[in-house]
Amino acid sequence: MPDFTTRAREEELMDDLTLASDALRQNLDELETINTWLGGYRVVLNALSRLQPRFPAGRALRLADLGSGGGDTLRHIARWARRRQVPVELVGIDANAFMIGYATEKARDFPTISFRQQDIFSPGFRRQPFDVITCSLFCHHFSDADLVTLLRQLREQAGLGVIINDLHRHPLAYYSIKWLTRLLGGSYLVQNDAPLSVARAFTRADWTALLARAGIEKYELRWQWAFRWQVIF
Repeated sequence: MPDFTTRAREEELMDDLTLASDALRQNLDELETINTWLGGYRVVLNALSRLQPRFPAGRALRLADLGSGGGDTLRHIARWARRRQVPVELVGIDANAFMIGYATEKARDFPTISFRQQDIFSPGFRRQPFDVITCSLFCHHFSDADLVTLLRQLREQAGLGVIINDLHRHPLAYYSIKWLTRLLGGSYLVQNDAPLSVARAFTRADWTALLARAGIEKYELRWQWAFRWQVIF
Protein backbone atom coordinates (compact mmCIF):
# COMPACT_ATOMS: atom_id res chain seq x y z
CA MET A 1 0.00 0.00 0.00
CA PRO A 2 1.44 3.42 -0.91
CA ASP A 3 2.38 5.89 1.79
CA PHE A 4 0.18 8.85 0.87
CA THR A 5 1.89 11.13 3.39
CA THR A 6 4.80 11.68 0.99
CA ARG A 7 5.31 11.73 -2.78
CA ALA A 8 6.30 8.40 -4.36
CA ARG A 9 9.71 8.35 -6.06
CA GLU A 10 9.27 5.38 -8.41
CA GLU A 11 9.58 6.42 -12.06
CA GLU A 12 6.71 5.86 -14.45
CA LEU A 13 7.20 3.67 -17.51
CA MET A 14 6.46 6.70 -19.69
CA ASP A 15 9.51 8.47 -18.25
CA ASP A 16 11.65 6.31 -20.54
CA LEU A 17 12.43 8.74 -23.39
CA THR A 18 13.31 5.84 -25.71
CA LEU A 19 9.83 4.36 -25.39
CA ALA A 20 8.22 4.12 -28.85
CA SER A 21 5.64 1.44 -29.50
CA ASP A 22 2.04 0.67 -30.29
CA ALA A 23 1.53 0.27 -26.53
CA LEU A 24 2.63 3.88 -26.01
CA ARG A 25 0.27 5.03 -28.77
CA GLN A 26 -2.57 3.14 -27.08
CA ASN A 27 -1.60 4.63 -23.74
CA LEU A 28 -1.76 8.19 -25.11
CA ASP A 29 -5.22 7.49 -26.53
CA GLU A 30 -6.34 6.08 -23.18
CA LEU A 31 -5.02 9.08 -21.25
CA GLU A 32 -6.95 11.43 -23.52
CA THR A 33 -10.13 9.44 -22.84
CA ILE A 34 -9.54 9.49 -19.08
CA ASN A 35 -8.87 13.24 -19.08
CA THR A 36 -12.03 13.84 -21.09
CA TRP A 37 -14.17 11.76 -18.71
CA LEU A 38 -12.70 13.30 -15.57
CA GLY A 39 -12.76 16.91 -16.76
CA GLY A 40 -9.00 17.37 -16.77
CA TYR A 41 -8.97 19.87 -19.63
CA ARG A 42 -11.33 22.24 -17.80
CA VAL A 43 -8.55 23.02 -15.32
CA VAL A 44 -6.41 24.61 -18.05
CA LEU A 45 -9.26 26.24 -19.98
CA ASN A 46 -10.68 27.81 -16.83
CA ALA A 47 -7.26 29.26 -16.02
CA LEU A 48 -6.91 30.67 -19.53
CA SER A 49 -10.29 32.37 -19.15
CA ARG A 50 -9.04 33.96 -15.94
CA LEU A 51 -5.91 35.24 -17.69
CA GLN A 52 -7.69 36.36 -20.88
CA PRO A 53 -8.15 40.02 -19.81
CA ARG A 54 -4.34 40.28 -19.76
CA PHE A 55 -3.77 38.77 -23.22
CA PRO A 56 -1.70 40.98 -25.57
CA ALA A 57 -3.62 43.22 -27.96
CA GLY A 58 -2.81 43.26 -31.66
CA ARG A 59 -0.89 39.98 -31.85
CA ALA A 60 -1.27 36.27 -31.23
CA LEU A 61 -0.89 34.85 -27.74
CA ARG A 62 2.32 32.77 -27.55
CA LEU A 63 1.69 29.70 -25.41
CA ALA A 64 3.95 26.71 -24.71
CA ASP A 65 2.74 23.42 -23.24
CA LEU A 66 5.61 21.59 -21.52
CA GLY A 67 5.63 17.81 -21.59
CA SER A 68 2.97 18.02 -24.28
CA GLY A 69 2.80 14.24 -24.81
CA GLY A 70 0.06 13.42 -27.31
CA GLY A 71 -0.81 17.08 -27.76
CA ASP A 72 -4.37 16.65 -26.50
CA THR A 73 -4.23 19.65 -24.16
CA LEU A 74 -3.07 21.90 -26.99
CA ARG A 75 -5.89 20.71 -29.23
CA HIS A 76 -8.39 21.66 -26.53
CA ILE A 77 -6.71 25.05 -26.14
CA ALA A 78 -6.85 25.59 -29.91
CA ARG A 79 -10.60 24.86 -29.93
CA TRP A 80 -11.09 27.19 -26.95
CA ALA A 81 -9.21 29.98 -28.74
CA ARG A 82 -11.13 29.40 -31.98
CA ARG A 83 -14.48 29.69 -30.20
CA ARG A 84 -13.41 32.94 -28.57
CA GLN A 85 -11.67 34.31 -31.67
CA VAL A 86 -8.39 34.60 -29.77
CA PRO A 87 -5.34 34.51 -32.09
CA VAL A 88 -2.78 32.04 -30.76
CA GLU A 89 0.58 30.47 -31.54
CA LEU A 90 0.71 27.18 -29.65
CA VAL A 91 3.84 25.07 -29.26
CA GLY A 92 4.20 21.71 -27.57
CA ILE A 93 7.56 20.87 -25.99
CA ASP A 94 8.49 17.25 -25.32
CA ALA A 95 11.77 15.36 -24.99
CA ASN A 96 10.42 12.13 -26.54
CA ALA A 97 10.72 12.03 -30.34
CA PHE A 98 7.90 9.48 -30.62
CA MET A 99 5.57 11.84 -28.75
CA ILE A 100 6.41 14.66 -31.14
CA GLY A 101 5.55 12.54 -34.18
CA TYR A 102 2.33 11.22 -32.65
CA ALA A 103 1.19 14.67 -31.53
CA THR A 104 2.03 16.27 -34.88
CA GLU A 105 -0.13 13.73 -36.71
CA LYS A 106 -3.04 14.20 -34.29
CA ALA A 107 -2.85 18.00 -34.70
CA ARG A 108 -2.74 18.02 -38.50
CA ASP A 109 -6.05 19.96 -38.64
CA PHE A 110 -4.83 22.61 -36.20
CA PRO A 111 -2.54 25.07 -38.03
CA THR A 112 -1.93 27.11 -34.87
CA ILE A 113 -0.14 24.16 -33.18
CA SER A 114 3.47 23.08 -33.67
CA PHE A 115 5.77 20.78 -31.72
CA ARG A 116 9.46 20.78 -30.78
CA GLN A 117 11.67 18.13 -29.26
CA GLN A 118 13.61 20.00 -26.58
CA ASP A 119 15.07 19.70 -23.10
CA ILE A 120 13.20 22.28 -21.02
CA PHE A 121 16.27 22.83 -18.82
CA SER A 122 18.57 23.52 -21.78
CA PRO A 123 19.94 27.07 -22.23
CA GLY A 124 18.40 27.19 -25.71
CA PHE A 125 14.90 26.60 -24.38
CA ARG A 126 15.31 28.83 -21.34
CA ARG A 127 16.06 31.79 -23.61
CA GLN A 128 12.67 31.45 -25.32
CA PRO A 129 10.00 33.80 -23.92
CA PHE A 130 6.28 32.99 -23.96
CA ASP A 131 3.18 34.79 -22.81
CA VAL A 132 1.72 31.73 -21.09
CA ILE A 133 3.29 28.39 -20.18
CA THR A 134 1.13 25.40 -19.29
CA CYS A 135 2.14 22.19 -17.53
CA SER A 136 -0.60 19.58 -17.62
CA LEU A 137 0.07 16.37 -15.67
CA PHE A 138 3.76 17.15 -16.07
CA CYS A 139 5.05 18.44 -12.75
CA HIS A 140 4.57 15.18 -10.84
CA HIS A 141 7.31 13.64 -13.01
CA PHE A 142 9.93 15.74 -11.19
CA SER A 143 11.56 15.50 -7.79
CA ASP A 144 10.83 18.36 -5.40
CA ALA A 145 14.28 19.87 -5.98
CA ASP A 146 13.98 19.79 -9.78
CA LEU A 147 10.44 21.12 -9.61
CA VAL A 148 11.52 24.10 -7.52
CA THR A 149 14.16 24.87 -10.17
CA LEU A 150 11.53 24.55 -12.90
CA LEU A 151 9.05 26.82 -11.13
CA ARG A 152 11.68 29.54 -10.81
CA GLN A 153 12.53 29.17 -14.50
CA LEU A 154 8.92 29.34 -15.64
CA ARG A 155 8.29 32.49 -13.62
CA GLU A 156 11.05 34.17 -15.65
CA GLN A 157 9.98 32.75 -19.04
CA ALA A 158 6.25 33.46 -18.91
CA GLY A 159 5.31 37.08 -19.44
CA LEU A 160 1.67 36.74 -18.39
CA GLY A 161 1.37 33.60 -16.36
CA VAL A 162 2.03 29.93 -15.70
CA ILE A 163 -0.80 27.39 -15.53
CA ILE A 164 -0.28 24.06 -13.78
CA ASN A 165 -2.81 21.24 -13.93
CA ASP A 166 -1.80 18.26 -11.83
CA LEU A 167 -3.14 15.51 -9.63
CA HIS A 168 -4.14 15.45 -5.99
CA ARG A 169 -2.39 12.69 -4.05
CA HIS A 170 -5.27 11.01 -2.23
CA PRO A 171 -6.20 7.37 -1.49
CA LEU A 172 -9.60 7.67 -3.19
CA ALA A 173 -8.02 9.06 -6.35
CA TYR A 174 -5.35 6.34 -6.31
CA TYR A 175 -7.63 3.34 -5.90
CA SER A 176 -10.33 4.73 -8.18
CA ILE A 177 -8.00 5.12 -11.14
CA LYS A 178 -6.26 1.82 -10.34
CA TRP A 179 -9.49 -0.16 -10.57
CA LEU A 180 -10.96 1.90 -13.39
CA THR A 181 -8.01 1.20 -15.69
CA ARG A 182 -8.18 -2.51 -14.84
CA LEU A 183 -11.94 -2.78 -15.37
CA LEU A 184 -11.64 -1.04 -18.75
CA GLY A 185 -8.81 -3.33 -19.83
CA GLY A 186 -6.26 -0.55 -20.23
CA SER A 187 -2.77 -1.11 -21.57
CA TYR A 188 -0.03 -2.25 -19.19
CA LEU A 189 1.37 1.28 -19.39
CA VAL A 190 -1.77 3.02 -18.19
CA GLN A 191 -2.45 0.36 -15.53
CA ASN A 192 1.02 0.96 -14.10
CA ASP A 193 1.40 4.69 -14.62
CA ALA A 194 -2.08 6.06 -13.85
CA PRO A 195 -2.14 5.11 -10.14
CA LEU A 196 1.59 5.79 -9.82
CA SER A 197 0.97 9.31 -11.15
CA VAL A 198 -1.40 9.91 -8.24
CA ALA A 199 1.14 8.54 -5.76
CA ARG A 200 3.75 10.90 -7.19
CA ALA A 201 1.40 13.88 -7.11
CA PHE A 202 0.66 16.63 -4.60
CA THR A 203 -1.33 17.77 -1.60
CA ARG A 204 -2.15 21.41 -0.90
CA ALA A 205 0.66 21.49 1.66
CA ASP A 206 3.10 20.21 -0.98
CA TRP A 207 2.21 23.02 -3.39
CA THR A 208 2.40 25.66 -0.68
CA ALA A 209 5.86 24.48 0.33
CA LEU A 210 7.16 24.11 -3.24
CA LEU A 211 5.99 27.57 -4.30
CA ALA A 212 7.54 29.08 -1.16
CA ARG A 213 10.87 27.38 -1.89
CA ALA A 214 10.74 28.77 -5.44
CA GLY A 215 10.21 32.27 -4.08
CA ILE A 216 6.75 32.56 -5.64
CA GLU A 217 4.50 34.53 -3.30
CA LYS A 218 1.65 35.61 -5.58
CA TYR A 219 -0.30 32.63 -6.89
CA GLU A 220 -3.74 31.04 -7.03
CA LEU A 221 -4.16 27.45 -5.85
CA ARG A 222 -7.51 25.73 -6.31
CA TRP A 223 -8.77 22.16 -5.95
CA GLN A 224 -10.71 21.05 -9.03
CA TRP A 225 -12.78 17.97 -9.82
CA ALA A 226 -11.71 15.23 -10.20
CA PHE A 227 -8.77 15.32 -7.78
CA ARG A 228 -6.86 18.02 -9.62
CA TRP A 229 -4.90 21.07 -8.53
CA GLN A 230 -4.98 24.28 -10.55
CA VAL A 231 -2.00 26.55 -9.91
CA ILE A 232 -1.72 29.96 -11.56
CA PHE A 233 1.16 32.39 -11.01
